[in-house]
Amino acid sequence: MIRIYVMAAVCGIAMLAGCQTCEKAAGKADGWISLFDGRTLDGWRASENKDTFSVADGMIVVDGPRSHLFYDGPVMGANFRNFELKADVMTRPKANSGIYFHTDYQELGWPAKGYEVQVNNSHGDWRRTGGLYAVDDVREAPVDDNEWFTMHIMVRDTHVVVKVDGVVIIDYTEPDGISETGYPNMPGRKISSGTFALQGHDPKSVIYFKNIFVKPLP
Repeated sequence: MIRIYVMAAVCGIAMLAGCQTCEKAAGKADGWISLFDGRTLDGWRASENKDTFSVADGMIVVDGPRSHLFYDGPVMGANFRNFELKADVMTRPKANSGIYFHTDYQELGWPAKGYEVQVNNSHGDWRRTGGLYAVDDVREAPVDDNEWFTMHIMVRDTHVVVKVDGVVIIDYTEPDGISETGYPNMPGRKISSGTFALQGHDPKSVIYFKNIFVKPLP
């Protein structure tokens, strides 16, 4: 009888270890949840020029006319307020893109709702990677084209921190009153809640995204 109990305990420990391994493989360890399966665009919805986005070699490939790829999968009902988001990104020369947060699906044009974290290391637009577009901009690119880097966006209430490869690029707190009015000429640019979107900026901007994870926060 003792031998049976011991064997059961050993099996239980092995099963627990196996579950933890599976959880990590699924990207759910320590509260991180994968938003991209590496094979399909399931859980994502593209606007206007939908062929701008495709999947190859475990990456979301952005290559084509203006379009935006919105997350609309099951995680948090695609509605995030406080969170951490990580994504590995690579730009080709002269590419322009961005990662929106607190946005909503929009079929045409540039998303009117939410903030955009800029992805741009050498495009003609002077606003560079890691800045909050048209709110708290960056003039010098922290990374180079043709190299993978990790974008880490953290939002807690009105506080936004953007890191690139672990280095803080933006540490921003939204001013009082913006949450009611938005920024001048950009009424939707304010802390609220919503989903994420990846930007396809123009036909000459080629960008790659992979390893997209979110950690919802209280």
